[in-house]
Amino acid sequence: MFFWVSECRKYYTVSLLFLSLLSFGQRIDNTATFREIKSDHYFRYYFDNDFFANTDYYYTLGQNFELVSPKLLKNPINKLFAKLNNSEQKYGLSWEQIGFTPTNLKSDEIIYDDRPYAAAAMLKSFLISTDTIHKTTISSTLSVGIIGPFCSGKEIQSTIHEWIGKDIPLGWQHQIQNDLILNYEISHEKELYRLNNLFALNSNAKLRLGTMNTNISGGLTTTFGKINSPFTSLKSKNNFQIYGYYQGLVTAVGYDASLQGGLFNQNSPYVITNENMERFTFQKNLGIVLHSKTFYLEYYRSWISKEFETGRTHSWGGFRIGLTL
Repeated sequence: MFFWVSECRKYYTVSLLFLSLLSFGQRIDNTATFREIKSDHYFRYYFDNDFFANTDYYYTLGQNFELVSPKLLKNPINKLFAKLNNSEQKYGLSWEQIGFTPTNLKSDEIIYDDRPYAAAAMLKSFLISTDTIHKTTISSTLSVGIIGPFCSGKEIQSTIHEWIGKDIPLGWQHQIQNDLILNYEISHEKELYRLNNLFALNSNAKLRLGTMNTNISGGLTTTFGKINSPFTSLKSKNNFQIYGYYQGLVTAVGYDASLQGGLFNQNSPYVITNENMERFTFQKNLGIVLHSKTFYLEYYRSWISKEFETGRTHSWGGFRIGLTL
């Protein structure tokens, strides 16, 4: 028992030291293995807001409605997705909305050298393929949607500010203009080390290509507490879990439409120029998860480095709640 505890402490300490140096610019990530639900049929809701970090700028709001169901096996888009040999599959759809603002919401003029207003909405089709023998997961996602005023970012944020008694944002007329979102992403996770049901360390890698984001990222995730392995069969017993996670990755950024505007519509009144973009971003995520056979609950916080040269670091938080069906 003493050996197990010593080993756990050693790997946990090394992981935290390494993870603190790594991160990546990602908001809602529904295919990460530390959020795995041991079922092929569930619903989950995600809510992000900078309110949890006592800020009101940059990534200010995000929500996602996620459905995983075996009935989605017949979705023709699944032909575009990667599958591992001798693996189990999960098929899903989700609807996502995200919004961004500058640091000053009281000005109705363009705030140069700050983040532009932007809102996006997209429908996502995804497949999660898990090789239980080699402890590996590949997840593929195709996102189709729009960025711009059609997404009602102004109306949503104004309504929320009215509810909580804050000033109504004045600069949404300068937001990124309507354009197409078409994005493909593929991610890879592998278990590197596991100590019974107490501790695990996984590697992460992701590639995104498209009109919303083009980037590549990699790093590590550690989970600790009372945990089940996300790399076991869906037929495995789903014991009660309560655990924490700490994730850090680094991203090389090629393109970000929420900052630089859409690829096709060049009429946005204000965007961040290529010269002002930070080509490497750093993000760390930590959270706690409570997970029973039928119920999933998570609270988390995120921190990200500057995404453009004249910008600031930023943090936000959120929760996820899910039910097996």
